[in-house]
Amino acid sequence: MRKSVPACVSAVMKLLAIGAFAVSLPWQALADDVTPPQVPPDIQVEAGNKAFLVGHASGTQNYICLPTATGGFAFTLFTPQATLLSDDDKQVTTHFFSPNPDPADKGAIRATWEHSRDGSTVWASVVKPSSDSNFVAKDAIPWVLLAKAGVQEGPTGGDTLTATSFVQRVNTHGGVAPPTGCSSLADVGAKAFVPYTADYFFYKDLSAN
Repeated sequence: MRKSVPACVSAVMKLLAIGAFAVSLPWQALADDVTPPQVPPDIQVEAGNKAFLVGHASGTQNYICLPTATGGFAFTLFTPQATLLSDDDKQVTTHFFSPNPDPADKGAIRATWEHSRDGSTVWASVVKPSSDSNFVAKDAIPWVLLAKAGVQEGPTGGDTLTATSFVQRVNTHGGVAPPTGCSSLADVGAKAFVPYTADYFFYKDLSAN
């Protein structure tokens, strides 16, 4: 006669099965459970898009001193250099500037995120920045809404970031160009690497699925 399994053992077995299923789920499926942030009205993502990935960035905003069109001198951003981590401190992407390979963009230098696991990449252009004091910390770089300008699969077909439609940079701290060190011809070419942190939310267009 087949013996019945005690209720407590059965419950444990069910929990183990659920845990095993969660571990076996594709990483992207787990990443889709993302709550979008509260943001200023002017950088809200349009309806029909859903946040599917978030990364917590730590790095630098990198500036170079250059002449301005008005005859002065100013620090100009030439690239960010940051690593984005998940909530459990696993690396999600790297962030920098690079040429967009989409021919329609004619090689423009764009904000770039490369996925750390599958090598997929998204390039995005600024839609609008916000320095709304109700959201943006004092002495922090603006929050920004960016729109996809180009995407590319990873070397082995990875496509996590190819679904991106918009990116939001929020919860910024630091990163502002130095107020001194770029005021004369002698300063041209000087560089400043300014530490910053931020959160980046990646959205996908639900109608494209």
